[in-house]
Amino acid sequence: MKHLDIPVGISDFAEIRRNGFYYIDKSGLIDDLLKTTSTKVTLITRPRRFGKTLGMSMLEYFFDVRKDSKELFAGLEIMKNQEICQQWMNQYPTIFVSFRQVDGLNFDGAFGMLTVVLADLFNKHLYLQESPKATEFQKAAFAHIASGNASVKEAKSSLGLLTDMMRDYYGKKVILLIDEYDVPLDKAFQHGYYDEMVSLIRGMLGSVLKTNDSLQMGVLTGCLRITKESIFTGLNNFKVYSVAESAFDEYFGFTDQEVGDMLREYGLEDDSQTVKEWYDGYTFGDENVYCPWDVINYCADHRNDQKMPPQNYWLNTSGNAIV
Repeated sequence: MKHLDIPVGISDFAEIRRNGFYYIDKSGLIDDLLKTTSTKVTLITRPRRFGKTLGMSMLEYFFDVRKDSKELFAGLEIMKNQEICQQWMNQYPTIFVSFRQVDGLNFDGAFGMLTVVLADLFNKHLYLQESPKATEFQKAAFAHIASGNASVKEAKSSLGLLTDMMRDYYGKKVILLIDEYDVPLDKAFQHGYYDEMVSLIRGMLGSVLKTNDSLQMGVLTGCLRITKESIFTGLNNFKVYSVAESAFDEYFGFTDQEVGDMLREYGLEDDSQTVKEWYDGYTFGDENVYCPWDVINYCADHRNDQKMPPQNYWLNTSGNAIV
């Protein structure tokens, strides 16, 4: 019997679906997220390696007006809700950006990485420079950021600028997805330039999340819950869903049922107790969950060598600095 390939280290939703890799359906996240549309900005915090980036990639492919994602979502839970699919699937201009690479031993180094991230993001939307609805000032600022030469002032206003230009271009408000929002702040705390980075991130998020008529909805993910007073000051309609909240509890991490199904897929059902002892023990809200990174790697290793002893895969991907 031929088993589906296991997507170890792949966090791009389209790559997994197009290649027919094993995928645990988490598309119910979309339905639950849209039940809270009265909340303008949603922050979901979860530990490392619990599928946050893959979840955000899924949201991007579902919402983004520049994509055609029906085949990617075929057979998934969200497709049962045709009303939501007709109203939201590929209907909104969407920005997806990750701050994972924004790191440095000092502020200048980290800011340099941020300008690279912003340049890459803006280069994905170069068509906006040809928009007849964009002002010359907007086009000039856009070009400077896209070239990788953004100043601190331009970086602070960058996401606000991008949402404004996209709203004018498409005639619709924008969905903003920010993954690993807390990485720059964590790294800054470790290396001693936290105050400078807080000022920068507060400016960036403030320009795009507070009183922004171009924003339809914002979703942020990260490991840490940074205090609202430090970077989200004055933000209304803002909700944090930490590991203590029951909302979205089953969408990041694998449930008992999901792990059992995966073990059976690879002929490892006899290992269920071992997997539970090694990789269970997390509780998010009301849901008991396993670390996905551990379970995926365990199945990948043991489908070919069932005598291999279990490993602490998660530990090998993390550092101790945050502790």
